Amino acid sequence: MAMRKTIRHQAIFGITGRSGSGKTHLLARLLPALRARGLKVSTIKHTHHTIDIDKPGKDSFVHREAGASEVMLATPDRWVLQHTQPDEPFTLPDLLARMTPVDLILIEGFHATVPACLEIYRPSVGKAPLFGVQSNIIAVATDTPEAVPAPLTALDLNDTEALAAFILERAVQIPLG
Repeated sequence: MAMRKTIRHQAIFGITGRSGSGKTHLLARLLPALRARGLKVSTIKHTHHTIDIDKPGKDSFVHREAGASEVMLATPDRWVLQHTQPDEPFTLPDLLARMTPVDLILIEGFHATVPACLEIYRPSVGKAPLFGVQSNIIAVATDTPEAVPAPLTALDLNDTEALAAFILERAVQIPLG
């Protein structure tokens, strides 16, 4: 009798919007609301900017500079794994495969590759919305609902519980290897 490989799934949902729209602020409100529902939630934050959490002269910095492919820094209460990327850029599936499965992963960034996204849109920020050019935006959280064209759903940006419920209803299940 052949053994079947168990296919597990991971729920993901994207939070997108222009810089300054309030994505991080919304995530900081959503995470406690989702945890209060008994869910384990993780996040992925993508940036186009180069960052470095290491400091020159520190051991982990020296390890990486000397050629380590990965450097894990472990403390009594958390750990961080730095992975030096070879020639190919990271993809969302690559990163998801490295994460411990949880009930939901909220993804800020990678907006073009997340199957379902909520756009945070504030006309007062003065930047064009993404919903006109991205087909994976399924709703818009805004403080100006009249700025959202039909058939998109406009949600109250300040109603954290309603936004959490919307996300949970529409999170996309993706298979894990």
